[in-house]
Amino acid sequence: MIKNYFKIAWRNLTRNRAYTIINVLGLTLGVACCILIYTLIMHHLSFDNFHNNKDRIYRVVSEYHDGDESGYNQGLPSPVGKAIRNTTTFAEQVARVISFDNELISLPKEKEVKKFQEPSGVAFVEPAFFSILNFPLVMGNQSTMLSSPNTAVITQKLAKKYFGSEEAAMNKTIRVENKTDFIITGVLKDLPNNTDRHQEIYVSYANLKDYSEWMADDANAWHGTYSECHCFVLLKKGVTTATANAALAQIVKNNYEGREAKARKYTVQPLADIHFDTKYDANTDKKYLWALAFIAVFLITTACVNFINLATAQALNRSKEIGIRKVLGSMRSQLFWQFIAETFIITFFAFCLAYWIAKMTVPYLNSLLHVEMELTFFRNYQLLLFLPLLLLAVVFLSGSYPGLVLARFQPVLALKSKLSQKHIGGFSLRRILVITQFAISQMLIIGAIVIASQMHYSQNADMGFTKDAIVILPVPDTTKVKMNNMRDRLSSLAGVEKISHGFSPPAAQSNNSSGAFYNNNPEPEHWSANQKTADNDYINTFGLQLIAGRNYVPSDTAKEYVVNETFVKNLGLQPKDILGKNISVNGPNHRFPVVGVVKDFYNLSFHSKIEPLVIYPDYGRYQNCAIKMNMNNIKSLLPAFEKIWNEEYPDYVYSYEFLDDKINKFYELDVMMLRLIQIFTGIAVFIGCLGLYGLVSFMAVRKTKEIGVRKVLGASVPNILWIFGKEFSKLLLIAFVISAPIGWWTMHKYLEDFVYRINIGAGIFMLSILATFAIAVVTVGYRSARAALANPVKSLRTE
Repeated sequence: MIKNYFKIAWRNLTRNRAYTIINVLGLTLGVACCILIYTLIMHHLSFDNFHNNKDRIYRVVSEYHDGDESGYNQGLPSPVGKAIRNTTTFAEQVARVISFDNELISLPKEKEVKKFQEPSGVAFVEPAFFSILNFPLVMGNQSTMLSSPNTAVITQKLAKKYFGSEEAAMNKTIRVENKTDFIITGVLKDLPNNTDRHQEIYVSYANLKDYSEWMADDANAWHGTYSECHCFVLLKKGVTTATANAALAQIVKNNYEGREAKARKYTVQPLADIHFDTKYDANTDKKYLWALAFIAVFLITTACVNFINLATAQALNRSKEIGIRKVLGSMRSQLFWQFIAETFIITFFAFCLAYWIAKMTVPYLNSLLHVEMELTFFRNYQLLLFLPLLLLAVVFLSGSYPGLVLARFQPVLALKSKLSQKHIGGFSLRRILVITQFAISQMLIIGAIVIASQMHYSQNADMGFTKDAIVILPVPDTTKVKMNNMRDRLSSLAGVEKISHGFSPPAAQSNNSSGAFYNNNPEPEHWSANQKTADNDYINTFGLQLIAGRNYVPSDTAKEYVVNETFVKNLGLQPKDILGKNISVNGPNHRFPVVGVVKDFYNLSFHSKIEPLVIYPDYGRYQNCAIKMNMNNIKSLLPAFEKIWNEEYPDYVYSYEFLDDKINKFYELDVMMLRLIQIFTGIAVFIGCLGLYGLVSFMAVRKTKEIGVRKVLGASVPNILWIFGKEFSKLLLIAFVISAPIGWWTMHKYLEDFVYRINIGAGIFMLSILATFAIAVVTVGYRSARAALANPVKSLRTE
């Protein structure tokens, strides 16, 4: 019986090739996108899910709440981790981590000194780090390999890159940033692609003082928060997060006073949340994953709608076949399962094609989204379960209604060809399904337009400083003589307009902030201030606008501050009123006068509001050299910069980055989402067009005689086109009425993540409906025009 079902099904499908091709193509595209989206979602949900005791691993994070002011930071003052270890009992293991990206690594004791610039950087970690996070070891002792100063652990990849093999790497020496030598005491298995820890070199935390004294100052660093200073804890069995947070609250009480003690808060964040909690600068937002999941449902729904529409439309063509089968004794259930068999063949073939397309597309998607997904059917038990369930769902979702329609045909009416549209549900169901397709397409188009508009605004709006034609060079040696020599040589080049040394440009993803003390107030303000250390050319180089006072003067002894408007407003003052007043941002004991106020500029992305800001000189903290160039000289200057830099810093590896590229990285996640939505919107529209074309083709065949009669009676081609167009125009408008409010609400929620954002105007919705209308006109118009231009004599002879 089953064999007969499939034999008849295959015969019917090969007889109606156009119908089969449209359905296979639509289902293939829908399922391929669904597989890719499922793989992407599962990839992100698997992040750091492989660690032992993952349910007891937490990161300690910072919060600041005072009145209407709230702030969140993934980092914390470095002394907090030490206090957790020494004064609390909730943690079984505690490990602090401070990371630095793009570090120079050299091999000083090899025959040939080699230099490598490692983009993933270096992490200074305490010994318990690898007892908390269980990255597999190839060589070394997990409990002792970082217990002594000047020790390091590297990955297999780097061991082979530096020394040829893991065995050869053991006990060899590497040098970080030409400052400190480390002996390799362990080799890690290459890090998996589903972890947020991307560093491939881990060195002893005890050497942090050699690298950065101010970050290693456990005694006096309570008031500063550095976003790359993390603390991981392994809770003891049975200890709750409430117990841990209560102990952290006691640390705040013991080490802060007054308003700061009330405003500061440290809390534990589950390991599973680190990848998704955007309050703490997570790389991924779960809302985006939910959005992709809904898009996958939309695409599958659109493909199934195509199938149902075309199957029910084709039902009349099979009425005699069904009538004969019923007369010969076929039961309704047998006819139903025969159609399900046809649906299964189409769907199974579509799934095979879809899996192949998805597998071929994964490398492109990895490149587009900067991920490392794998699509392996037989090695991924989740995919092994997901695909068969999806196959069954699509088969029954697509095939059940058409199968029931065919099975309920009355044999007498079927044999006499007296069945009409009302016997297969009329146009009502197909109208609803076409409206569903149009609505889905319009919602996706609205989303793509809004996200694209916000990205254009974010990347092109005036940020309050100059970002064009500015290149950022690293500064490996922060001695004043070296920096001045570098400045003099660069300044002599034709086309170089301005130069400034500093810790970071005006807008940066990694920031240092601390409590602010104003005038003689012994307590800090109820907000924290972002710090920018830079020379006195910083304001001119980046085009910052002074609205009160002056720039600070270069000095080796005296220190002066320049603040932004928000800093002044938070104090309830006017810009001129703060001039000459003393402030401090590094604890209450280092107060210096404010000599200038600059107009607010965006020191973070548009996702965040403008923060209070302090700019002051501190040569020891300068890490970058910003060079403002004439636009016409950029190509000739870049090689000159490299030559001078290599001559000044022969022991380091040259690199550079344009400021506008650096700022665009703020929106990487949004840009990736935009690209995905654009791709999937295009596919959804294409699938809808396939179904629309098939439906119009069927209508054209059914109305062949009617069109011939109308043409004989004098109907023009536009009159004939309107017969087809008026029905779909009404459905398009109904779909717009449904999709517009849903699209507005969804995009309004998306834009809430931006403090500075566009308005969703009527133009966006007009563009959406016009785009959908144009696509529908082309699809419907092409096929209906062929019918309208057909010879009426041939049309009237059609049976």
